[in-house]
Amino acid sequence: MVMRVRILFFGMVKDAAGKSQDTLDLPKGAAVRDVLTHYQARIPAIESLLPSLAVAVNQQYASADAKLQADDEVALLPPVSGGIESEGTAKSEGVESRHAGHSSITRERIDTEGVLSRIKRGEDGAAVVFEGVVRNQSRGRRTLYLEYEAYGGMALQQLDNLAEKALKQFAIRDVAIVHRLGRIEICETSVLIVVASAHRAAAFDACRWLIDTLKRTVPIWKKEHFEDGAVWADGEPFPEVILGGSSAGTGSPPKPGASK
Repeated sequence: MVMRVRILFFGMVKDAAGKSQDTLDLPKGAAVRDVLTHYQARIPAIESLLPSLAVAVNQQYASADAKLQADDEVALLPPVSGGIESEGTAKSEGVESRHAGHSSITRERIDTEGVLSRIKRGEDGAAVVFEGVVRNQSRGRRTLYLEYEAYGGMALQQLDNLAEKALKQFAIRDVAIVHRLGRIEICETSVLIVVASAHRAAAFDACRWLIDTLKRTVPIWKKEHFEDGAVWADGEPFPEVILGGSSAGTGSPPKPGASK
């Protein structure tokens, strides 16, 4: 018996495959490892990427040994947008969604003042705002603009997971995370994090942990466009907890009040 699964490619893996998605027939009982072996044999450029890839099955990070079922969605994920220096589905290509929770993804300009106004309350003594802004140079070359893509549904889920973890681990009252997709011009905001709390130390610590962890675990990719071409940003290696098949967006937050 055979089963059919859907394969999604992102970032530099998408470029290597020459497409954003595929379907694959596998024998019943096949695992993620069989998907990787299949594409390693048929797309030579993928072989060099394999050590750094993470895999998601139905929008959950999975190990190479994870068993697959018919109609599963398997995503091959290169390291995400943060980089050391610094949708797949048709539904998520035009995503502009807001969770009932703390995160949103948009293709419009991010309204920092509006988000800040919505978050602040009378009991807050601090509201820390982080904006990731597109700069005009990278890799020693002049940057024209950036372009972001995401594994939409999974990215939203991971953003909300991060927010919930921050609320449990730090002495903060509320958090909002907004990430933009598509073409973003110089000086425009690509990601916004707002943290509200009674005291500034907890707000600063939570904000720093959120952006650092987001840049290593949330499936959003950045392509840098220069006058002489474009490249995907080098991603920082996924945490071992993800490559080992555990849920993402973890990493151990520092204890509240710890210095970062």
